[in-house]
Amino acid sequence: MMRKSSSDDRSGSMATLRGRIRSAEQLGQMLQQGRLIRGVSQRELASQLGVSQRYIHEMESGKPTKYALRLFEIMRATGATMSIEIDGEPPRG
Repeated sequence: MMRKSSSDDRSGSMATLRGRIRSAEQLGQMLQQGRLIRGVSQRELASQLGVSQRYIHEMESGKPTKYALRLFEIMRATGATMSIEIDGEPPRG
């Protein structure tokens, strides 16, 4: 479930995207939204992080990995939740 909220400040309107993450697919969707809000391509992000563009694509598409499957299995078993918040403002450099 994703929610969008905005607040006004002196620099204009800033939207924040929030969501509860229950699967690798949902996590990938939120990571993709964060990248798109920043105006960064998969290739640019991959270069910044020192990984392949394919890796970024697989993360964003929620490709099931052993780690992700186990992580969400453990979260379900323990009642743990994961939430993500994406600041709509570009990073300050």
